[in-house]
Amino acid sequence: MKHTLQILFCTAICGLFTYTSAHAQGCVAIKGDGPFTNMEHTTQDTSYKGWELTASWRYFKSFRHFKGTDEQKQRQVIGNEVINHQHTIDINLTRNFNQYWSVSVGIPYLVNTRSSLYEHGGKERHKSYSDGIGDSRIIVNRWLFDSRKSNGNIQVGLGIKLPTGDFNYKSHFYNVIPSERPVDQSIQLGDGGLGIIAEANGYLGFGSGFSGYSNLYYMSNPRNMNGTRTYRETLSATLANEAISSVPDQYLARVGVNYTIAHVFTISAGGRIEGIPVHDLIGKSDGFRRPGYIISAEPSLSYAFKRVNIFASVPIALKRDRTQSVTDKENSIATGTYVIGDAAFADYAINFGVSFKF
Repeated sequence: MKHTLQILFCTAICGLFTYTSAHAQGCVAIKGDGPFTNMEHTTQDTSYKGWELTASWRYFKSFRHFKGTDEQKQRQVIGNEVINHQHTIDINLTRNFNQYWSVSVGIPYLVNTRSSLYEHGGKERHKSYSDGIGDSRIIVNRWLFDSRKSNGNIQVGLGIKLPTGDFNYKSHFYNVIPSERPVDQSIQLGDGGLGIIAEANGYLGFGSGFSGYSNLYYMSNPRNMNGTRTYRETLSATLANEAISSVPDQYLARVGVNYTIAHVFTISAGGRIEGIPVHDLIGKSDGFRRPGYIISAEPSLSYAFKRVNIFASVPIALKRDRTQSVTDKENSIATGTYVIGDAAFADYAINFGVSFKF
């Protein structure tokens, strides 16, 4: 049984790692509706029956611009970089029915500010804002094995993402007409799509306090565009087909190693990749999106006592890549030159949370 679990665990990681990001840090517009509550990745007590409430907070500041993997350092020298501050509070309620089945409902609340020049006439820096409930999610999960009889397990989940977040949130803009217009896609509260969520989470004990963990997540958004105007066509005629926001897929993969002390304190080291693909898994991929991904090193801490678990992680960016969008590829063909847009990324993100069993 132990050998079988090891094979299944590695297969799950390798098979799902072949697609490549879910809460990218910056203008790569990934909303706060992903698996934030999977940060408590220590060995799970799957025998617990009852309710579990998890509250987590995520923050990052994005300001470093990239075209592909090339940082546009001149943006900060000139002073025309775009700066996003994003806070997400995520509340997740889980009902554990037995050692196999559970259902989770999650609702995020987002507070965002975006500072730029180009959105306000190009000469003066001003801010736009958004805050409110984001897109919620409902996920059914099942552990594949009886954890009481093995030193590892894999959990698979399937659910939906509901378009409860405002995807046409408007703020005041300066030196442009109209002055009241939708905020940038990166700080919209939702994406307007009904998403299909697939998850796989696993752990495997190695002995002497060491264990491995993985969190894998993909959200498919079949809807093509959501009708929210971007005004990008006013910046350049070549951006005419980016006048309306796309409804993109998003993804996340995490893998790493835990070391647990006295069954309560866990130190973890791992990596993560998260982002938005150029093309969706289902449906068309028209309209405006900033595809890309970020690869991060992720040190984490977790402390468990009685029915409370406190966890924190700080993903630190190792590689940031703003990939070519559909529009970039079309313009490259039309002009015969390589065209690629840019996006702002953060250096790191802060994740902190606590869960209660009752």
